[in-house]
Amino acid sequence: MSYDDIRTATVIRYPYLWAREARAGETEGRKERPVAVGVRVVRADGDLVLFFPLTTKEPEKARFAVEIPAIERRRAGLDADRRLWIILDEFNSDLVGKSFYLEPEPPIGRFSKAFFLPLLREFIVRRKAFIEVIRFR
Repeated sequence: MSYDDIRTATVIRYPYLWAREARAGETEGRKERPVAVGVRVVRADGDLVLFFPLTTKEPEKARFAVEIPAIERRRAGLDADRRLWIILDEFNSDLVGKSFYLEPEPPIGRFSKAFFLPLLREFIVRRKAFIEVIRFR
């Protein structure tokens, strides 16, 4: 993977660390899972990237999560026959080029702008209410 491929709406595999695991003192994601690249912010010390987890487990109603339509699952290179959700009320942040977790593998796929950008806009409006798990220090 070229680090240039890590951009908004791209789906990659990443060892996502859930907020509940981080609160329990864990520092490593338990498994690699598909994540959607949210925002990439250019910084002098390495570009900051936000990752949103994708899951087959239906989230609780109170969560800010959206079921991914079959056509979007196909576009993203995911199993179109399995129900999947994108979780947007928690996220991991990491630095491109300095991450211990980003691997040099090609992206799985990409969500369409029509699907992803409205979710991203809503995330930005509500961001301060969400949980960030910082994966760099």
